Amino acid sequence: MIPWRLIIFIGIFAVFLVFISFNLENRCDISFGFARLSEVPVFITIFTSFVIGLLCAVPLVFHINKRKEAIKEKILKKDDAEKIDGAGDDA
Repeated sequence: MIPWRLIIFIGIFAVFLVFISFNLENRCDISFGFARLSEVPVFITIFTSFVIGLLCAVPLVFHINKRKEAIKEKILKKDDAEKIDGAGDDA
């Protein structure tokens, strides 16, 4: 059995390494309004932005999953109630 997850992880990691190696010399300045960072490597800026975006998306994902579970629970309760009502009609 081929460990596909491991192969995919290694491939993604290799792409990241190539990206970093091409951008080692590229630098930029980042201004926060009250502070300024100068000569920051571009790949650090991009990865930091990506991680911040992921952290902002995490609460949304948990909210959507919680909502889906509530809908499933409501449907199951409705199906159970219909089964109980349907069993009484036969007698």
